Amino acid sequence: MALRIDGTAMAGVLSQSVAEDVKTYLGQTGVRPTLAVVLMGDDPASEVYVRRKLAACVAVGIASQQHRLPAECLEPDLIALIDALNADPSVHGILVQLPLPAGLNASVVLDRIDAAKDVDGFHPVNVGRLSVGTKGLVPCTPLGCMMLLDSVIDDYKGLHAVVIGKSNIVGKPVALLLLERECTVVVTHIFTKSLADLIRSADIVVAAAGSPRLVRGDWIKPGAVVIDVGINRVTAEGGGTRLVGDCAGDELGHAHAYTPVPGGVGPMTVGCLMSNTMRAARSQLRAL
Repeated sequence: MALRIDGTAMAGVLSQSVAEDVKTYLGQTGVRPTLAVVLMGDDPASEVYVRRKLAACVAVGIASQQHRLPAECLEPDLIALIDALNADPSVHGILVQLPLPAGLNASVVLDRIDAAKDVDGFHPVNVGRLSVGTKGLVPCTPLGCMMLLDSVIDDYKGLHAVVIGKSNIVGKPVALLLLERECTVVVTHIFTKSLADLIRSADIVVAAAGSPRLVRGDWIKPGAVVIDVGINRVTAEGGGTRLVGDCAGDELGHAHAYTPVPGGVGPMTVGCLMSNTMRAARSQLRAL
């Protein structure tokens, strides 16, 4: 029987550690780490995500600011807000909730955030640091994926990993992190041929395709570890909706371990955001 990796429990342990770090930092410096969250428009999913992040701040003792802008806000106005947050020494982390309303260039906006305050890890400087294996702020979801993997894998050297999806947010960064662990990594995408065969050879599968139950149980070799990043809302039997991952979780009994959806990667993403904010605060203090 496969081990179900409890991301909720692991995130709780991580949050407790961050809370202790915040308390120590506050006692040493008199400064409370602060996260500024920018939310544009009224997208319901974004509203939910922002509420969760702000609640997590409260739980660990991080101060938070919420900056709400209308969907019709012009890019120069958003950039001006980011510039002001960059210049504010009391703000240690900046997060612009994605997706942005139509007409706004996410790359331009995210690149404007000070790399030292980029707690999402999306700035080109942090991406570059990740690619060459030097210290920087790592994207939260990939960082959470690696913590989940670390809970069940002692030695990565020579393991074959398949990452499903090549996004800048999950696929590419998690592939780089696996390479740093000395895995042999294959990154797949919509044009990949013989996807099932590639996955059948994998010791580690990270599914981040955004396609419900794409990966079937007979694609997973016995003893593999499966990290399911997908969060897909589908119609449930009897009406209503339910959340499912990119993998058929009920078919993974022969795997060594897997993450459920919900309760796997999602809680770790929020926990890593808190950890990154604390890390950013310490780094900025050292830079003074």
